[in-house]
Amino acid sequence: MNSNHLTELNEAPRIRCKGITKHYFGMTANDDITLAVQSGGIHALLGENGAGKSTLMKIFSGVIQPDRGRIWWNGDPVALRSPVHARELGIGMISQHFSLFETLTVLQNIALSLGRRRTGKLKTLARCISDTAERYDMSIDPQRHIHTLSAGERQRVEMIRCLIQGARLIILDEPTSALIPSEVNKLFTVLRRLSSEGYSILFISHKLNEVQTLCHTVTILKRGRVTGHCNPKATPPQVMTKMMKGVNARLHTRYPTNINQASTLKVNQLTESAGHRFGTALKNIHFSAQQGEILAIAGIAGNGQNELLSLLSGERLASKTINLLLNEEPIGHWSPDQRREKGVCVVPEERLERSVVPDMDLQDNALLTGFLQNTIKYGFIQKRQVASFARRIIDDFAVKTSSSAIAKSLSDSNLQKFIIGREILQKPKVLICAHPTKGVDMAATNIIHEALIALRDTGTSIIVISDDLDELFQISDRIGALYNGHLSPIKLTSAVSIDDLDRWMAGLLTLIDGREPIKAAITSSRSEEVCS
Repeated sequence: MNSNHLTELNEAPRIRCKGITKHYFGMTANDDITLAVQSGGIHALLGENGAGKSTLMKIFSGVIQPDRGRIWWNGDPVALRSPVHARELGIGMISQHFSLFETLTVLQNIALSLGRRRTGKLKTLARCISDTAERYDMSIDPQRHIHTLSAGERQRVEMIRCLIQGARLIILDEPTSALIPSEVNKLFTVLRRLSSEGYSILFISHKLNEVQTLCHTVTILKRGRVTGHCNPKATPPQVMTKMMKGVNARLHTRYPTNINQASTLKVNQLTESAGHRFGTALKNIHFSAQQGEILAIAGIAGNGQNELLSLLSGERLASKTINLLLNEEPIGHWSPDQRREKGVCVVPEERLERSVVPDMDLQDNALLTGFLQNTIKYGFIQKRQVASFARRIIDDFAVKTSSSAIAKSLSDSNLQKFIIGREILQKPKVLICAHPTKGVDMAATNIIHEALIALRDTGTSIIVISDDLDELFQISDRIGALYNGHLSPIKLTSAVSIDDLDRWMAGLLTLIDGREPIKAAITSSRSEEVCS
């Protein structure tokens, strides 16, 4: 630890708040919150969905103002009037969903964030980007377009942008959600380096193991209030979980595996074009989903997951119908309705965009995919049956709302429980889920996982596409990974290590047919113009 870091640790906290309170339409999102992030500290903020984390971060980054409470920046009282004001003070925010323009280069994205007066010559800025990247071992080419970058590389761009903007407090919201383990390790190395130089990190995560590995201090929120502060390295995960959820908190369950050799859905030598400019072509995909198993497909976003999901669901038809078989029957040219009639149900990743109609109530949304559940007769909607189906979803999956509630009014956790419940209660032969617990709190995650296991045990084939490796190792019977449209071997989850999966997700894939492994061409080079 250098002398500058020691000096800063003895100074006033980088940012401190006391009594922060924020109300929304009669709901209290933040209730008398007090915390302090030290100079050079890595401070974790833990809490379930709806605990008030996002509201507090929006207050710190100037997006919204509190109803009550005070904030100090480097010991001086301050009112954060806007995001621009927060950035000028030295507060940088990196959201879970990156704010980058896909069709622009790294250089252009960072130049836009600085404004005309601060940008200067682009050649000078490009050199500054390269120098900053090299200093913190975040190699990136300023001339690369964002759409060509992996999730980890995009995060580096956001980090470099914060540093060039002059941030001294960097807020990271679920920063590891789309990263493979090797990228997580690289991120943690960078964050520790920044901490040693006096930068402050506010780390928002739901992964207790990461918090224990990285962070110096934890503040835990529950229902908008602070329930405790602790040293994560000296506090058992069970204790932190109880502070988030209460005395009846449950840790994730480990489920027994189940393997049945009878195949329900088969994918044979599926090769398809990307479909659009920023898509990923699928190359010779081959696997089968067995009765009564959960088959997990991991991968970093943008490696063909969306294309595979659209072909399995029928949103996009296969070029050859025999590439997809349901109980040995070719379905490659079947529409989504035809597949659903034969027992194929789908849970897309995008809830409000593709799973429900946001402005319709839950009763009408239940009908969207539940039209085969005796809810339509002779072309007429049977309102009583629809209402009964909606109430059953709400009751069976502990959705905290009524059937008359508008879909967009639900929290992420309650909406996802409703969507997954709607599909599970139709007793599908095949259920395809994309990111089933993304952004969902631990209580809802347990409900969803237990429901998937129970459905599996009835003989349903379940395919889960996700980048949450903890989840996939927890619930799956077999597992594989996608990289750039190629599929790794599918193996028993119990026989796969995290290092195996890491290699597959990074592009070191041994093909099932015995050919040479596909090796990822992962290189980082600077543009000749910058280096000249």
